[in-house]
Amino acid sequence: MKSVQISFFVLVLTIFRVRNSRCDSPLVLDYYKETCPHLEEMVQRIVEIAVLEDPRMAASLLRLHFHDCFVMGCDASVLLDDFGNVISEKEAGPNLNSLRGFEVIDEIKYVVEESCPATVSCADIITIAARDSVVLRGGPGWDVLLGRRDSLTASFNGANQFIPAPNSTLDSLIANFQQQGLDTGDLVALSGSHTLGKARCLSFRQRIYDYNSEEKYGYHERDEEYLSALRSLCPRSGRDNTLAPLDLKTPARFDNHYFINIIEGRGLLISDNVLVDQGLQWEIRKHVFAYASNQEYFFDSFVNSMIKMGNVNVLTGNKGEIRKNCRFVNSYTI
Repeated sequence: MKSVQISFFVLVLTIFRVRNSRCDSPLVLDYYKETCPHLEEMVQRIVEIAVLEDPRMAASLLRLHFHDCFVMGCDASVLLDDFGNVISEKEAGPNLNSLRGFEVIDEIKYVVEESCPATVSCADIITIAARDSVVLRGGPGWDVLLGRRDSLTASFNGANQFIPAPNSTLDSLIANFQQQGLDTGDLVALSGSHTLGKARCLSFRQRIYDYNSEEKYGYHERDEEYLSALRSLCPRSGRDNTLAPLDLKTPARFDNHYFINIIEGRGLLISDNVLVDQGLQWEIRKHVFAYASNQEYFFDSFVNSMIKMGNVNVLTGNKGEIRKNCRFVNSYTI
């Protein structure tokens, strides 16, 4: 009886958190119900084809959403190419030769414009595509709140400043997330997106050759066999673009094995391993161990944090615009 009561309490708490994350949002469900009723079907179909052709694309589209929201908010600024005096965020350190999925968004936008011209924002397309990517890899689904508009500019400097680096310390990660109005619970849940995808040698070289990493960064396990395998892929110099999976156990499936990996010292990035820091951030480690032991709890938390992140500094009403081409503001393409 006691376990039933606890389960019921967890369910009620989860529902409350999700509803609470939506209550102050300027976004709504079914925003395009009248103006573009088949939007989500169109997005899903193209994302499904893209992921079938390239399974890694699921992680790339999800990452595209993160990198968009962490710079000026979820406004599709990350999609803009250079124009006028504006330097594209694609040229920033965290994105250059790394961020992918732009062509998939272009294809979605083209199809959507054919059916619903000048109606659907690129920012909403990115958000829906991220959700569909998670679902296609076995992760949870959720109703996407819509009504975002697209930015009129980009922030090259913001991309360099606010997107968390793969070698971030725990304090840096916490500060990056707080800058977006996200707390430590969101930090851990959203880090779980590293259950998908791959990273370049350039991003994890410091993790495998910094022999003082335990003392410097505070994580508590060191899997020598795993490190040896990574060193064979990624030498001290050269082969910068060689890829390794972020999740060693189930790299193509969205599940909770990422958290099991970092507990065992098999996180690929320094920013993964610092989540099990033995220092003062016990609250963070508590989330990691909870998600490692309960996938459903991780899924619920991830959904809640994705909805929350998707609300960061969105443009609505008369702010911004609905771009005709996601790579350029409308005034530039006329």
